[in-house]
Amino acid sequence: MNKKHTGKPGLAGALPMYLFTIIFILGPLLYMLVLSFAKNGGSGAVIWQFSGDNYRRILDPVYLQTFTQSFQLAFTSTVCIVLIGYPFGYFMAKLTGEWKKRVMFLLMIPFWTSALMRLYGWIIILQTRGPLNQFFLMTGLIREPWKMLYSYPVVVFGMIYMLCPFMILAVYSSVEKMDWSLVEASRDLGASRFTAFMTVTLKLTMPGLLSGIILTFVPSMGLFFVADLLGGNKIVLVGSLIQDQLTRGSNWPFAAALAVILMVMTLILIQVYKRLTNADEVEGWL
Repeated sequence: MNKKHTGKPGLAGALPMYLFTIIFILGPLLYMLVLSFAKNGGSGAVIWQFSGDNYRRILDPVYLQTFTQSFQLAFTSTVCIVLIGYPFGYFMAKLTGEWKKRVMFLLMIPFWTSALMRLYGWIIILQTRGPLNQFFLMTGLIREPWKMLYSYPVVVFGMIYMLCPFMILAVYSSVEKMDWSLVEASRDLGASRFTAFMTVTLKLTMPGLLSGIILTFVPSMGLFFVADLLGGNKIVLVGSLIQDQLTRGSNWPFAAALAVILMVMTLILIQVYKRLTNADEVEGWL
């Protein structure tokens, strides 16, 4: 008699997945956690002696300022990305099938090129003698070249450029799955377009909006190469600090402690997202 297929993989089928998770995900995370409590031996050496000095060192005002600066940049970038990405994803979902494919294709094109190459392209465009300044000079909008590079607004622009597609795709996916009959029902009951949007559409697309915020806020705290290339090392992020400790400082335990704190902040944001997107709570919003 043939056994019915339950659809659940056996131990042999799931073993490669478990091994991959343990070796390449849990293993490095556990090593990083243990390393964060070790002591620095200098020149990249590690003294395997339990100590909380690395975490106490993070409380130094210099490093706290780095976290504050990273948080401020992430917050500013995320707000700008929401203001740009949400309307883009919303109206993209309302396009016809053919135009959706075209816009999706245009969004995917940048991912075919290295992020560093794209940033270097913007450096060429935004430099003092770049084509953007030349255009402004030719049109008479400015009288002398505008120094755009190595400034805070340009770093924010770089974060928006790198991360905005994630917000657009998250909102697009949420709007695409939305039940538009609820919006029509609110309109039939006398709600204006704005009221229907705020009370129905925004709440139904809130999971996509929150996931987009997670996908943009968390990376913007660690994308140190954007701040380094466009900000000229004037803006130090947590990611920049970790890189500096791994290369020039050769203090691997302290770098691990910084990474653990950044990971904890990420986990907190994910837990907040999970609570806010809970099915029962979404029904409570409505």
